Amino acid sequence: MSEITLLDGGMGQELVHRAGDRPTPLWSTQVMIEHPGLVAEVHRDFAAAGASVATTNTYAIHRDRLAGTEVADQFDTLLAMALSEAQNSGSARIAGAIGPLRASYRPDLHPDTAEAVPLFAEVAKTLAPTCDLLICETVVSVAHAADVLAGASGQGKPVWLALSVRDKDGTQLRSGEPLADVLPVIAASDAAAVLVNCSAPETIPAALDILAQSGLPYGAYANGFEQIAEGFLKAKPTVDALTARHDLTPELYADHAMAWVDHGATIIGGCCEVSPAHIAEIARRLHAAGHTIV
Repeated sequence: MSEITLLDGGMGQELVHRAGDRPTPLWSTQVMIEHPGLVAEVHRDFAAAGASVATTNTYAIHRDRLAGTEVADQFDTLLAMALSEAQNSGSARIAGAIGPLRASYRPDLHPDTAEAVPLFAEVAKTLAPTCDLLICETVVSVAHAADVLAGASGQGKPVWLALSVRDKDGTQLRSGEPLADVLPVIAASDAAAVLVNCSAPETIPAALDILAQSGLPYGAYANGFEQIAEGFLKAKPTVDALTARHDLTPELYADHAMAWVDHGATIIGGCCEVSPAHIAEIARRLHAAGHTIV
């Protein structure tokens, strides 16, 4: 039997559901500002469900994402706020989340390397002292992978790379590039693990076949959206442009997750629309199968 790292689930969507507020382009950052303590509550619920890692609510805290908003000057304050909430989670480990610049699922908006690497590095440098590892999330192109790995390196903490693939094809990044094209980038970096995230669970086995070739620990955490809708790919989108799947019960999601473990994954969890109930069912299945959550 294996030792499995069990990540938490979808912080952003869980916050939106619990707050009951209309989503804004600032997404989980806005909820954190308006509902102090709610992020820590979600962290604790995921930990109680069995997650061994708390992922910080820092995915969307980038200078370029805050530009033009009323909190554009609060970059450092917001990062500190998210880190403080994670420290109150009771989780065994904290993963510092580094999301895409400018927007999610938009490889066409990714800035050039000279701009991107310092922006990623600034976030990584702030997160690293508080976190046990850094996780670069929803990476959608080869250039994005190279830049975020360069920015996150050198902080003395393991760096995990999480790539997002197309809704119907786990062998392609959302940019349309072959997922396999990231393997040389990973080999040239100091990445400590590689994952597929924020993708349909059905596409993940094909992606894992490719990620296994990296020789690194690998895994997955899927989302629960029907698909990434066109409305979400416009300027300053809100998550109400996306539709949650109604069939993805904790039991069905755990079926997928356990299949990833059978596929060799040693790091699993959930992304958007994956709740503490989903994580609890995965934890139950892992224990029943004789695995150890680490």
